[in-house]
Amino acid sequence: MWDNFDSDPVFPPEQVLENRGKVAIFIDGSNLFYAALQLGVEIDYTKLLYRLTAGAKLLRAFFYTGVDRSNEKQQGFLLWMRRNGYRVIAKDLVQLPDGSKKANLDVEIAVDLMALVGSYDTAVLVSGDGDLAYAVDAVSYRGARIEVVSLRSMTSDTLINVADRYIDLEQIREDIQKTRKSNLTYDNFSPYHLIEDRDPL
Repeated sequence: MWDNFDSDPVFPPEQVLENRGKVAIFIDGSNLFYAALQLGVEIDYTKLLYRLTAGAKLLRAFFYTGVDRSNEKQQGFLLWMRRNGYRVIAKDLVQLPDGSKKANLDVEIAVDLMALVGSYDTAVLVSGDGDLAYAVDAVSYRGARIEVVSLRSMTSDTLINVADRYIDLEQIREDIQKTRKSNLTYDNFSPYHLIEDRDPL
């Protein structure tokens, strides 16, 4: 009876996506940045927003990131994001004893997920951080669908297990990466000129 549980899904992707309703997107900027490094691609954030919305009605797209206020390139990137469909939630990087810098925005993501329940039908979480699994589970019990998007090697099994749908960034890389022909104003900006510590799970 349980031999074929890993075979083709019962519901095809097209059917799963039929009833997404109103979508809210929550992007863990640091997690996405390191996933893109692993994939060897540069993210086109216009394409990313288009792909994650996938024709549904977008409530809001949040982008959570640690910032270095003295980094002009990063500030330019975040200004572009604010003017092109994203609500940026920024937190100053904190220097750790080992000299590295980090900003943890798990609490902000979890609070926003919970606070907006009832305003969206589907939450798209771009993160592989297992610390968010409890909040994701709580949101699903309040009636919202949860889609998790991240690189499989950087994604907690716990997070995948509480999501309604998981999308590996590897599978959509062609849809979200920049092309050489792109002449968008943020081409030379990286969200992380100062690289934060990686803490994906």
